Amino acid sequence: MSESTGKGRREFLRKGAALALVPRICAGSPAPFRLAICNETFEGWSFPEACRGARAAGFTGVEIAPFTLSPDPASLSSARRGELRAIAAGEGLALVGFHSLLTAPKWLHVTTPDTALRSRSWEYLRQLVDLCADLTEGGLLVFGSGKARSTTGGSTRAEATARMEEGLAWLAPHAEARGVTVVLEPLAMPFSDILNTLDETVRVVRKIASPAVQTMIDCRQTAALGTPVDLAALISTYHAYIKHVHVNERDGRHPGTGDFPFETLLAALRKTSYPGWLSLEVFNFEAGGARIARETAEFIRKLERDLGVP
Repeated sequence: MSESTGKGRREFLRKGAALALVPRICAGSPAPFRLAICNETFEGWSFPEACRGARAAGFTGVEIAPFTLSPDPASLSSARRGELRAIAAGEGLALVGFHSLLTAPKWLHVTTPDTALRSRSWEYLRQLVDLCADLTEGGLLVFGSGKARSTTGGSTRAEATARMEEGLAWLAPHAEARGVTVVLEPLAMPFSDILNTLDETVRVVRKIASPAVQTMIDCRQTAALGTPVDLAALISTYHAYIKHVHVNERDGRHPGTGDFPFETLLAALRKTSYPGWLSLEVFNFEAGGARIARETAEFIRKLERDLGVP
């Protein structure tokens, strides 16, 4: 390959990554959902290898677990941040944002009654906002992190929730200024003892009243509530606040290996013109990253064809 040809291909891929951030509009037919994949799906793979694997399987976005980048992700140098962006763009991929925000460093906790520790933890999240802004275009911080937000130190659920709201209100202006959206992930018991349902996260979103704080759906967490959930009604009611969707089975495996009603999910999202990502987040890696990615993409695209999407 000549140098000029190589440069042309890299430029094409960079443009492709940028275009992946915007839903495609097809004349007379709905656009396919945008598919992203969490990088730790490719367990044991380097970041460049994971990006190649994602693209080979048909994904156009990568969602990053920051702890896979460094034991102290916020400390990544400007050079390394640029390198990570270039790696993804070189594969024609968009970097969607982060999840597992408070896994590293290990000391983080955002609702502790320890004022100093709580302040340091929210300041670290502010630094993750900056990291996200440096790596993405309009990226997301998926705020699950159940252990680091649950009650501790004798606090009640009401006290922990109030501290969560206080921290989000403090963080929101900076996130908005940097073009980053914090999406609160409802986590069922026992994953967290606060913000367990979409109703509860939406109440917080409305209270914060910032475009930089929204919510999302995680299929596994929705199924873990232990009570029947009317997905179509839930999405119809709260679609204006749902900015991200994690796809996975009830037991943490990849879509198509269990009985989660993905047909209902996709139909409801299509009906509300959901413009965001369907992002694969699994917790069972036994099948291997390449197979998990390939089978998920094939499964979702088949469901789309059944819904009349080309």
